[in-house]
Amino acid sequence: MEYMDRILLGNLLRLSEEDRQNTKVKFNVWNGHEHPLDVFKRDPELVNRDWLLWKPDSGRRYFAVGNIAVNLIPIGYDEWLVTTIQKITKDIDISDGIGYESEPVLEYECYFGRVVLKCHKSHRGTVVYFDTVADSLEVLKILPTFYDDDEFPGYENVCLSYEQLSIILSRRKSSWIAAFENQKAIYLITDCMTGKLYVGSATSDNGMLLARWTSYVENGTGGNARLIELKKEKGFDYIKKNFQYSILENYNAKVPDDYILGRESWWKRALCSREFGYNAN
Repeated sequence: MEYMDRILLGNLLRLSEEDRQNTKVKFNVWNGHEHPLDVFKRDPELVNRDWLLWKPDSGRRYFAVGNIAVNLIPIGYDEWLVTTIQKITKDIDISDGIGYESEPVLEYECYFGRVVLKCHKSHRGTVVYFDTVADSLEVLKILPTFYDDDEFPGYENVCLSYEQLSIILSRRKSSWIAAFENQKAIYLITDCMTGKLYVGSATSDNGMLLARWTSYVENGTGGNARLIELKKEKGFDYIKKNFQYSILENYNAKVPDDYILGRESWWKRALCSREFGYNAN
């Protein structure tokens, strides 16, 4: 592709000369604890507020009032997602915390979470003036909808924490919802703290897999006696922190419920989840 054929972020935003000089770009990278993409999947607002507006304990000021801040996170090799574009409205006298107030630049709101850029980050800093990298910020694509790379991986590859399952269901991730809503299954819940297991089934009688797992997200127990006892003893937060959800067997809606229940009982025997786990029957 010839250089003149490239579409740059500056072409897309059509910044005035004054705004261009006043715009900075923040490249969010691994902070030693979390990857910004993982945080964005969990809650985009954490990246758009906490990561973008954080002022380090050194007291260094990345932005000034009036700056336009373009927030980027890496989503692949030399690929970056524009998560938000904010105008800094206040500099807060604080360090090691959220040090600015801001408001979204509404004329660019349709691009938030949708514009994917190609840029090789060769500079050391995380925040740079727009003109420093303007010729490197190539628009690769504009996604039709808000970024979401969590496609359903197949029933045999489902292994989700409580938090991951909660996000999938609350955001109605289409490929997951389609896979769950008309599916019968034998599933496994693992207490990752103790290793105790719970084997359950999703049938037409209890609303199929989508309804069954939705109940676990809503109350943590799905109405199961030993899980109710655990919740009373250790609290809902224990379940949210330690439970993992996977699928042992899956079946289409035409398979009789009695067959599903028989397979559930077999797995309970095979895994000794009555004797050593959370199954009460």
